[in-house]
Amino acid sequence: MSPAPPNVLYLHSPDTGRYVQPYGHPVPTPNIQRLADQGVAFRRAFCAVPTCSGSRACLLTGQYGHNNGMMGLAHRGWSLNDYQQHLVHPLHAAGYHSVLIGEQHIAKRPDIIGFDRVVKIDTTHVESVAPMAIDIISEPIEQPFFLSVGFFETHRDWLGPSSVRDALYSTPPPNLPDRPETRRDMAAYKASARSLDHGVGMVLEALDEQGLADDTLIIFTTDHGLAFPGSKATLFDRGLGVMLVLRGPGGFSGGKVHDALVSHLDIYPTVCELAGIPPPAFLQGHSLLPLFRGEATALRDMLFAEMTWHAAYEPQRAVRSERFKYIRRFGSRTRPVLANCDDSPSKSLLMSYGWGDREVPFEQLYDLIFDPNEAANVAGDPRYADALAELRGRLNRWMEETDDPLRHGDPRPPPGAEINLPDQISAGEPTVRVE
Repeated sequence: MSPAPPNVLYLHSPDTGRYVQPYGHPVPTPNIQRLADQGVAFRRAFCAVPTCSGSRACLLTGQYGHNNGMMGLAHRGWSLNDYQQHLVHPLHAAGYHSVLIGEQHIAKRPDIIGFDRVVKIDTTHVESVAPMAIDIISEPIEQPFFLSVGFFETHRDWLGPSSVRDALYSTPPPNLPDRPETRRDMAAYKASARSLDHGVGMVLEALDEQGLADDTLIIFTTDHGLAFPGSKATLFDRGLGVMLVLRGPGGFSGGKVHDALVSHLDIYPTVCELAGIPPPAFLQGHSLLPLFRGEATALRDMLFAEMTWHAAYEPQRAVRSERFKYIRRFGSRTRPVLANCDDSPSKSLLMSYGWGDREVPFEQLYDLIFDPNEAANVAGDPRYADALAELRGRLNRWMEETDDPLRHGDPRPPPGAEINLPDQISAGEPTVRVE
């Protein structure tokens, strides 16, 4: 007799990157640490698109952004090509009861996604989401279930540092200068992360109290990197790198750490395998389970990622191997697209030193062993000519194999989409509506 399919709890936050306690950062998140201590933390997990809607769409369809249709932001007019490809649909066909609570950001109207129940709440902050999640879990919830719990923390809507001490001593991300502005900015993020951790703890406690923990696969992740310059909406590791902690059936236990290169695309096929569902033919990731059955030590030798629109058009593609990262920018623009970086004290500091006038190369190659912060572009160094040629070729083949529309020129936004212009400074400036 085959085991009963596990419940699935998808816990997620925006803009967190890997800046939580289990990844070694001085951000006190004891509940997230507890989850890692009981499950498996993937140290080298990456999103496929470093933007809010694009990343979530890739995880929930198991496809790259240019294949699932989410090449921009849902609230600005983009949508999935086919909402029937969302993970909730094969789960529903297999008898799962699905509930959506809080943040989702892949549809203007959440009722079109396909959940059995969409819970209406006042906000998507912890104060509203966590109590409702507890109520749903305690009703009791119908099993097996797929429960999506999305928090708005740690999106850049921070109230500020929670203490003077944090504002004085917090260390900014390593690609930013250590200045009062960046320290205070990081302290404000940490305060939001602590709120996120509180919400996670409340939901985990509800699972324990209802005796559901052992039968539930918990997927805890974020969409992309921190909302700081050089992270979110970039193809650097600090933009693509995400926390990913799994706990539950399938070998996701024991406080293990895994170093395989894994993608958000791998979540969908993993859930399908655990639930006993044939994986749809459109999936572009790999189940994680062979790593835990001892059948493989790696799932891939290359990871691919893309960026097309965030607030404004900034077409880029990237491929990452164990050692190298290759980023290719398309079009003719040679300066940063500042509207794609969230407004912040850190952004203002860089702009005061002329960030907007700095040239951005069309090809970038980084040796991640000797340059993990991706600061020294070696694309023009003859010693790296072979690596450059290999990754350039791999990226071109991937774009061909996945029929990337960028190969044929600039893709057009969908009618009605709202976009910023590349020369604008902020996403808050007036947008242009595509006719």
